[in-house]
Amino acid sequence: MFDATDRTQTLTFPAAPRRAGFIRRVAALILREMSSTFGRSPGGFLWTVAEPVIGILLMTYLFSLALRSPPIGSSFALFYASGVLPFTMFFDLAGKVAQSIKFSRQLLTYPVMSYLDALTARLMLNLLVQLLVASIILTGVIAWTASRAPVDFTQIALAVAMLAVLAFGLGTMNCFLFSMFPLWERVWAIVMRPMFLISGIFFLFDDVPEPYQSVLWFNPLTHIIGTLRHALYSFYDVAFVSPLYVFGLGMGLTVIGLILLNRYTLDFNNSTPTRPA
Repeated sequence: MFDATDRTQTLTFPAAPRRAGFIRRVAALILREMSSTFGRSPGGFLWTVAEPVIGILLMTYLFSLALRSPPIGSSFALFYASGVLPFTMFFDLAGKVAQSIKFSRQLLTYPVMSYLDALTARLMLNLLVQLLVASIILTGVIAWTASRAPVDFTQIALAVAMLAVLAFGLGTMNCFLFSMFPLWERVWAIVMRPMFLISGIFFLFDDVPEPYQSVLWFNPLTHIIGTLRHALYSFYDVAFVSPLYVFGLGMGLTVIGLILLNRYTLDFNNSTPTRPA
């Protein structure tokens, strides 16, 4: 027979297996999504790289026709890339995380799987893919423009961290909303269309007059793009950037989204399966 001490000790060991089980489940979901997204051919990943490259080249050509010089620096390609890359990274990550339940709905019917596994797996895989794409593009643009300006990798890491936390928070919240209110997915797509124009991709935050500048400050993408531009243009002052605001907003959305998903996750798992996103 076991005494009270033995019984207490047996309750302290399962934490490590649970942690290892979480890692294994996330890794399995990552491998599943890699095979379904990119397949066995490199064509899927190559298009992931080619799409933003084509967009940057096109916008660089149009900018060069309309303007003599970009708002900062001398390279249209670098200025546009520093705005469009974090924008596309953010919305790709937030969109993929938001579709986590739809993508893995059939797997979530198994008791061992949880919505947190699906959310984490989608974030990790797509963040790594987007970072690889952004690294290739930025390296190519800097080499093409022969830019000798120093790159602040600490500020790049800060911009990526803010982007990841915000995308995960918004994606988690929308994961709940998309599942509970299917119409919200269409409404969200319409509401977010103007973000491409008001997030500072084509202009600098400092050039926006009041009172619009004060309103634009609440757009978290403005802070992320400003941080990345400060990393590439060391002379560009970004006193308006507030990492605390971006991290706070992202973590707040994460907490609320996880609470709501934890409350209604059984309803999601018992609903009719839909096609993966």
